[in-house]
Amino acid sequence: MSDAHHESNRHFYDRIAGAYDLIADANERAARQAGVSALAVTPGESVLELGFGTGNEVLDLARLVGPTGTVAGVDISPGMLAVTERKIAAAAPAAKVDLRVADARSLPFADASFDETYTSFTLELFPAADIPVVLTEVRRVLKPGGRLAVVSMATVRPGHHVSALERTYVWMHRHFPHLVDCRPIDTEALVAAAGFTVAAVADREIWTMPVRVVTAKK
Repeated sequence: MSDAHHESNRHFYDRIAGAYDLIADANERAARQAGVSALAVTPGESVLELGFGTGNEVLDLARLVGPTGTVAGVDISPGMLAVTERKIAAAAPAAKVDLRVADARSLPFADASFDETYTSFTLELFPAADIPVVLTEVRRVLKPGGRLAVVSMATVRPGHHVSALERTYVWMHRHFPHLVDCRPIDTEALVAAAGFTVAAVADREIWTMPVRVVTAKK
């Protein structure tokens, strides 16, 4: 991701942070929760979320790890951080929560820091060349045997119907990336290419567009 692209994304999400739950989360929430469930988080574990957005899954993860666990998160948007911090203050979870504005291509955490990493509708925001960089960083900060769950807009499987909305979405991303910021990716292939062992793949959809939940192990 170029610095200009990174800054453009940061400013975009800062602008929509206050309205994001109304704009997108109502449609994405079920898929996001499926990713959290697929991780099978247990009390006392440490979990990292990439692109925590408005923090709904931070709260879900905090409930799962409980008072002896930790949830960390990174997002490029100070606006999203502000929204999430307000939710954390209101909910007062027992778990330790550590949220930071940071770049997922260079995570501010030590090697082998986390039991799990979770990310939803974030990986596909990165340019193709940066996705392996992000996944390499995820491998670095996961403990041996650590687990990863990725929820993403996904490419249509060979032989499956491509909906009119999917074609329009891809066309809009290609021609107006500042308006449609993400695009479908081959989620499980990218995760496998980064050296993870894919454990499970679940197909979902939002408005006829494919969404994939991929879980894997380091």
